[in-house]
Amino acid sequence: MKFERKDLPVGTPVVGMIGGGQLARMTQETAIALGIQLRVLAEGPTVSAAQAVADAPVGDYRDPETVRRFAAEADVVTFDHEHVPTDLLHELEAAGIKVRPGPDALVHAQDKAVMRQRLDTIDTPSPAHQVVATQEDVADFAKRIGGFPIILKTTRGGYDGKGVWVAHGPEDPVVAEAFQANVPILAEEKVDFVRELSAVVARSPHGQAVAYPIVESVQRDGICVEVTAPAPGLDPEQAARAQQTALRIAGELGVVGILAVEMFEARDGRLLVNELAMRPHNTGHWTIEGAVTSQFENHLRAVLDLPLGSPAARAPYTVMVNVLGGDSEDTADMHYALLHCMARDPGLKVHFYGKSVKPGRKVGHVTAYGNDLEEVRERARHAAAYLTGTIDE
Repeated sequence: MKFERKDLPVGTPVVGMIGGGQLARMTQETAIALGIQLRVLAEGPTVSAAQAVADAPVGDYRDPETVRRFAAEADVVTFDHEHVPTDLLHELEAAGIKVRPGPDALVHAQDKAVMRQRLDTIDTPSPAHQVVATQEDVADFAKRIGGFPIILKTTRGGYDGKGVWVAHGPEDPVVAEAFQANVPILAEEKVDFVRELSAVVARSPHGQAVAYPIVESVQRDGICVEVTAPAPGLDPEQAARAQQTALRIAGELGVVGILAVEMFEARDGRLLVNELAMRPHNTGHWTIEGAVTSQFENHLRAVLDLPLGSPAARAPYTVMVNVLGGDSEDTADMHYALLHCMARDPGLKVHFYGKSVKPGRKVGHVTAYGNDLEEVRERARHAAAYLTGTIDE
């Protein structure tokens, strides 16, 4: 169903979100509550957001004419992913369309080499890094930082562990594999870290910004599997430093909307920036139930230049666990498993993304919150494990 402006209540803002994944789907809940008309440029008629958003035309985000038509019908354009070509976004801005975050900011989430170069200019602590073009470059970089192993990353297009390799020497087959990606390759120090942290902040066009509590994230095979808010045992000064770093990056880069700054807590005490995302982020899903204002609401508030909501936590601890597809056909019907999960834990919150179950695919998440960290963590882990069929009681 397509809505014309004449069909909407007077003054209804129209937000166009490019990409029809679960982030757009979860944004719709907030849009409904705030009376915002969310339009989604979807990859197909049955993708996650297209099942929940009435106005979801299907089109290719790389096609200039498709994107121009979509953007022309919105008050502001924002994103479910970072893959829209930078030049196309510049064209939209030149045509007077509000793009938030704008291409000059978003490119730092699209291109890891551009990100590293820019963060260096604002003295942001980061792993040692260098763009490499040959096997010899890889060997020289490793020698400069004290030896292998090192990390190789595609500068564009990687996500959820794709486009990332650990190289143990210049002759390691992954070096040749990385160079076959046909995009520039970034070599980075392999950080000896205690854990991974995430600093999620929101920033509006006029510069108001808020910072959520720093969270601990657990990654497995390059995929975020669990988030704990706040990060247990994190020194308050370290937490404040991480928030300040994220807020400074948002300001320096001119980010509008949500910015997630993924960090390493290194064993030597350093906090090092690993990745940037300029959209609602997996490490912020806990905020739906766990914060006064969710990341999805603050993203919409920010792109429409509305006052931002409180990022404060509602409970001492919140744990979010991703639900990933299992290997067995017996677990394809996860809705059947809700009977057990809901009966066992009436306080549990479950979010499904409308995706068919495939091995390793993010098909939803569960959230639990409360006063006792171990109890909250057990509740969330049990529910996710039961839904994926790895436990049966």
